[in-house]
Amino acid sequence: MPAQDELIEVGRRAVELSPAEATEAVITSGANNLTRFANNTIHQNVAHADADLRVRAAFGNRVGVATTNDLSEEGVRRCVESAAEIARHQEPDEDFAGLPGPEACAEVVAECGRTARFSPEERAQAVAEIIRVAERDGLNAFGAFATGPQTFAVVNSNGVAVAQGFATADVNVTMSGATSSGRATCTDADVARVDAGQIGERAARKAVESADPIAIEPGDYTVVLEEDAVGDLVGFLGYMGFGGKAFVEGRSFMYGKLGERVCGENITIYDDGLDPGFFPIPFDFEGQPRRKVMLIEDGIARGVVHDRVTAAKAGTASTGHATPPPGAWGPHPMHLKLTPGEASMEEMIASTERGLLITRFHYTNIVHPLRTEITGMTRDGTFLIKNGRLTKGVKNLRFTQSVLTALSNVEMIGRSVRVAEGCLVPALKVGSFHFSGTTEF
Repeated sequence: MPAQDELIEVGRRAVELSPAEATEAVITSGANNLTRFANNTIHQNVAHADADLRVRAAFGNRVGVATTNDLSEEGVRRCVESAAEIARHQEPDEDFAGLPGPEACAEVVAECGRTARFSPEERAQAVAEIIRVAERDGLNAFGAFATGPQTFAVVNSNGVAVAQGFATADVNVTMSGATSSGRATCTDADVARVDAGQIGERAARKAVESADPIAIEPGDYTVVLEEDAVGDLVGFLGYMGFGGKAFVEGRSFMYGKLGERVCGENITIYDDGLDPGFFPIPFDFEGQPRRKVMLIEDGIARGVVHDRVTAAKAGTASTGHATPPPGAWGPHPMHLKLTPGEASMEEMIASTERGLLITRFHYTNIVHPLRTEITGMTRDGTFLIKNGRLTKGVKNLRFTQSVLTALSNVEMIGRSVRVAEGCLVPALKVGSFHFSGTTEF
């Protein structure tokens, strides 16, 4: 894998070769080392590494973008020439504000060596631990264990030259029985903190304890949401309204609400790309410093993330959240966090007279972004809680629910957090959550 300084050198070469008035090079390099398993057998082991160069060239307000994964001298030259030729034939982009100059970015040291070096044999040994648990309990294990380093660099003709690396280790396990299933996941920057056997135990326990699920009527229930379910809710909030483009276009639930209460006062959500344990990127895809942004503080809408284009339209400053050009999505929060509370999972369950424990949501889709309404299904471990105890597995339910309404009814917040669905979140106890339908499984 190319080092950070090597990626910066590729960017500088692109800038030097460009005939455009302004040139930007975004270079990404990464590897995906993957072991997949199904029916208690490893059936695939692959390793893939690639690098990508994205060149944005501009003549005044005429902007062109081209990409390549050929980082040779000739490959870079062809990419630069393509971007410039595209730019020459474009209509002027009135939103293009030129390329930024350099600004100081935070230095973040992220542990990635052990994760990047984790071998196929080590992944296989970890998967063997999961399979031993499945075979012990008469279950079938399905899932994957992936590891790999990632590096990003941004260089432009105004002097920007920044790079950052990190690594990810990700395990997902689904245990399947005759009438039930259970799922557990773990995502971490340091593979040393990934305990495959413990992940397998969590998934197996859910599958065993939810066997022969009962049917219940749809309706409003108190729910205890594990982190994977909470990550789904918070992630969809990011898509529906924490980005500056949706905000300035009036498509965000935050539009016209800054300074107003939008959910419970015990809810604080922010974006922070500087946490070394949460896959840090201290700059955006224009090389601008990424700032911590308070989105919802104590239930009050405080702000959204911006790039230079949306910041200008909103009359504010960029928060360093530009996405790769041409940026159809606009600025996006990539490091969402929900502040933890003081409760344990056991305390949340014990305090529930009648409700449901939800492991995760599946096939979630947006219904109405301004009302933050989404729909989806429970999956892989849904349990009935009665008198403070888990009793039986429950057949899966379809939900239709406003995320902000759910976050207005949070009664307890977990004290620990983990990465789930790309967000860093705790578990939650929600006093009322609407289920609109049932399933046969």
